[in-house]
Amino acid sequence: MPTKTARKPSKTATKTAKKKAHKTTGKSPPTALLEKQHRKVEGIFRKLEGGRADPGPLVTELANDLAGHMAIEQDIYYPAVKKVDPSLVLESYEEHSIAELALKRLLATSPKHESFKARVTALKELIQHHVEEEEGDLFPQVDKKLDEETLATLGEQMKARFARVVAAGFEAAVPDTYEETSADLSKQ
Repeated sequence: MPTKTARKPSKTATKTAKKKAHKTTGKSPPTALLEKQHRKVEGIFRKLEGGRADPGPLVTELANDLAGHMAIEQDIYYPAVKKVDPSLVLESYEEHSIAELALKRLLATSPKHESFKARVTALKELIQHHVEEEEGDLFPQVDKKLDEETLATLGEQMKARFARVVAAGFEAAVPDTYEETSADLSKQ
């Protein structure tokens, strides 16, 4: 008896599925991806604050995920959506710079040092503020103003780039000085 081979969905079927997903959730592929990453980072902060897990691997995971997240926003998402809200995008670059510097300080701090928890808290608060502005202001504007095909393409590019940056790690994604940040380099 002949066996059936699985066929790869056509490009039209894939596009149709993406459009249905966007209409069902109300979120574009980039928004869904970025919000998923926000929730993961929030979970890492909860684990760090809970104090039950080894903080070393958690801080490394946090650094790598934030490096990947910032890279896809700075290099792909923000340039594509800057025209939607230029002032908010420029502010987002600056928030990334500050968060990156805070993350470098956290990475350089022993979990046993008295300032470790304070640095975790400060970074968490920076990230929370940034997430609130993106999810409350920027993402809804972008999802309304950009067409579905552009949003689908952005989502695919961002997903692929995120995986590459996370695999390479934080140190490979950011300058090793305090004088400039990855956000500074992205805006050039």
